[in-house]
Amino acid sequence: MENKNQYTCTDCKCALPCNCPACGCQLSVKSLCCENCNTEVNGFYKLPVLSRLAAADQDFVLQFIICSGSLKDMAKYLKLSYPTVRNLLDEIIKKINEYEGK
Repeated sequence: MENKNQYTCTDCKCALPCNCPACGCQLSVKSLCCENCNTEVNGFYKLPVLSRLAAADQDFVLQFIICSGSLKDMAKYLKLSYPTVRNLLDEIIKKINEYEGK
């Protein structure tokens, strides 16, 4: 049965909930739990910036790292032109800057 308290982020469509389903404000992590020993850590922690990116953007960032930051290699991997890949990266940078309030 699906947990009705789990929402996908309406901004980025990621699996991790990022925004409050009631008011739309950014969520914070309040509790972490170890599935092995049931230790629980409580507090307020901001979600990592990369977790707020859409799954496709996260995949791009991961592959970019695997390609050692080479846009040329990314273009080859994605079968896209270098300028197109550069534009994709620029869009991700723009989103990250927005999430960080820059």
